[in-house]
Amino acid sequence: MTSHQPWGISVVILGHEDIGASVDAAVIDSPSANPRALPEEYPPVGAEVDAVVQQLRRYSSPAWARLSLRGQDLECFRWGCDFCGTPTVLSPGGDGVTLDVRSADGPGSTAVVAHRECLAVRLHAQSLERARIRSVGRSL
Repeated sequence: MTSHQPWGISVVILGHEDIGASVDAAVIDSPSANPRALPEEYPPVGAEVDAVVQQLRRYSSPAWARLSLRGQDLECFRWGCDFCGTPTVLSPGGDGVTLDVRSADGPGSTAVVAHRECLAVRLHAQSLERARIRSVGRSL
C-alpha cells in the first residue's frame, strides 16, 4: 500500500513495479458492513497484503491493474461476462476466460471477459478455436 485516496488505495505490485495499480474502496472488505470500505478501514500504508487482479488494462502506457482485497474474491473470483452479463468464475477451474484484444494499427489493448461457452458459440462453426476455448487452461 503506497497511499490512501478518497476513492481507495494506490498500490505497487511487488515484482511488477512498472505496472500502475490501485484498489477501489468498493472491493475492500468493510468490517462496518458498508458497501465501500471507510478510509479508516483501509490497510495501512506500507502494508503488504494478498490481492486478486480484477482488471488489467493497457489502453496506454503504463498498464494499469485494478485489484480486489475482498476475502470472497481471494477464494473465488467472479466477473461479469461481456457477452451475457452474468458472472463467470475466473479462478482456477472456473467457467470463464479473458481475452487480450489488440489492434494491428498501434499500441493499446483491452480485455474481454466471457464464459467459455458464450465465446465458443460466437466463433465461426468451422473455427478450430471453439474446441480450444473450451479446453484452454484446463488440466488434461
